[in-house]
Amino acid sequence: MKTIRLTVAQATIAYLKNQYVERDGREHKFFAGCFGILGHGNVAGIGQALHQDPEFPFYVARNEQGMVHSAVAYAKVKNRLETFVCTTSIGPGATNMVTGAALATINRIPVLLIPGDIFATRQVAPVLQQLESNTTQDISVNDCFKPVSKYWDRINRPEQLITALPEVMRVLTSPAETGAVTLSIPQDVQAEAYDFPSEMFEKKIWTIGRTLPDRSLLARAVSLIKKSKKPFIVAGGGTIYSGATDVLEEMVTRTGIPVAETYAGKGSLPYDVPQNLGAVGVTGTPGAIEVAKEADVVIGIGTRYSDFTTISKSGFQNPNVRFININVTEFDSFKHGALPLVGDAKAILEELNQQLSDFEVGEPYRKKVLELNKNWDDFVSGIYAEKNGTPAFQGEVIGAVNNFSEAKDIVLCAAGSLPGDLHKLWRTRNPKGFHLEYGYSCMGYEIAGGLGAKMARPNSEIYVMVGDGSYLMMSQEIVTAIQERQKLTIILLNNDGYSSIGSLSASLGSEGFGTYYRYRNEATDQLDGGLLPVDYVANAASMGAYVIKASNVAEFKEALKEAKTIDRTTLIYIEVDRKKGVPGFAWWDVAVAEVSEKDAVKESFETYQNNKKTQKYYL
Repeated sequence: MKTIRLTVAQATIAYLKNQYVERDGREHKFFAGCFGILGHGNVAGIGQALHQDPEFPFYVARNEQGMVHSAVAYAKVKNRLETFVCTTSIGPGATNMVTGAALATINRIPVLLIPGDIFATRQVAPVLQQLESNTTQDISVNDCFKPVSKYWDRINRPEQLITALPEVMRVLTSPAETGAVTLSIPQDVQAEAYDFPSEMFEKKIWTIGRTLPDRSLLARAVSLIKKSKKPFIVAGGGTIYSGATDVLEEMVTRTGIPVAETYAGKGSLPYDVPQNLGAVGVTGTPGAIEVAKEADVVIGIGTRYSDFTTISKSGFQNPNVRFININVTEFDSFKHGALPLVGDAKAILEELNQQLSDFEVGEPYRKKVLELNKNWDDFVSGIYAEKNGTPAFQGEVIGAVNNFSEAKDIVLCAAGSLPGDLHKLWRTRNPKGFHLEYGYSCMGYEIAGGLGAKMARPNSEIYVMVGDGSYLMMSQEIVTAIQERQKLTIILLNNDGYSSIGSLSASLGSEGFGTYYRYRNEATDQLDGGLLPVDYVANAASMGAYVIKASNVAEFKEALKEAKTIDRTTLIYIEVDRKKGVPGFAWWDVAVAEVSEKDAVKESFETYQNNKKTQKYYL
């Protein structure tokens, strides 16, 4: 057997750069490179290996959590067929990535994390940044990654790498299992040399096939749909990841089956397809909520049925409702007591479309869906209409961006009041045009995610919409975007605090307590003094961004035009009305204090109890 002597770190990079994926005959590299912050624990190992191998590009990040967000956004835009490696030092560098790992796993997005670790020899323990335990020496902070990783391994001997790396790739490239994968490599092991088999570094192609479920289950699903009077489709992210959007449009246009979209699934249909009722669930449209409530057969495509999608298990009220779940993951396909169609969404929809060639919904149902679609489009047009008040209305700002952007462009967001408004209002025109991280709804994802999306789609404008709360949590990847000459258009909407959670607090009777960015009032000892003097414009400019300040929607529209002409990351700042929002049409199960001295809380609890009565177990 031929061998090549490499360090563990060098062997890791040499292996990863030769990993390819293939789907539908199209083949390409799986890793686009490595994000990292080099430090104690990886600078002499992974850092050295990257330095001597420029074929595997290295990108310096500013925050370890942020680099994972960038990798996730990149992989999301690439339909999970490409991703990045993320490497950190030991200790805080590693634990800073844990949130990013959870986000990747919850959203079913592949990313490989290589945090540095303590010395395997233990001779010099405790080293700088090491967590000690009085019950075991076989632990480090990297064990925190175990519950948020789909695969976790620690390489204590060089030869362990030979069997670990194929497992890493198996999980990352599996649509059913993918998520964060953590390969923890102690710093001394990273630098240790070994005679690795040469064939380990040959080109390897991982084929992502399109699996189909058992034929009898498909036949049962077809029978259920044909007998239904009010079928309804919930399109989740798996619809887009599998590339099933065209066949979905063909099937629903012909059959008349209405569709509503989750956050990850928004873009499964263009907004103007008549069968598209828009957003589903807690932040759903009135039409989607009404049709879901009456549906007798619900066909879930690539959705994990979060509480937002199901309206906290109260969205489907037909006493005889049945579920058919099309999902590549068996775990998700059995939810709600469904008839499980485990396999690739595109392949399954092609089968269903063929076998439902003689099926159409009744004319009254089709007409109702068309009317609901039109009613909502008229509502959105009313929201988008310019009022030009000061401060601006968030719905108008969304409308200005939507109307100005091109079909190939991407709007990106993650947390606050923006996701709900975007979910309802944004008119999607391509499957990748709407990029929401809402599996984890992680504040701080936005700008870092925007960078990853831009790297994945360089010919599209990336409109990052972010509130002041998320901006203050993580904005420093602006520097990385400047360094890499990746142009983002960041739209910072300032409402002086946590507007979304403030509204939730008010609805629960707690009056928005603790959600305003204000000085502490010496007289009341509460945070109800004057507004804090945060200069977001100066902050963004200090990191290298071109900054435009708008005071109303008319100025904002001009700012969008100017931003389009700028060749570097641009931030448009605008203040928005904290209290004026797009209405909601459904409740969400957030526990209310059962006893309180405040009347508002008592009233909220009564409403809460009434809403709880609508919840169901779908068995």
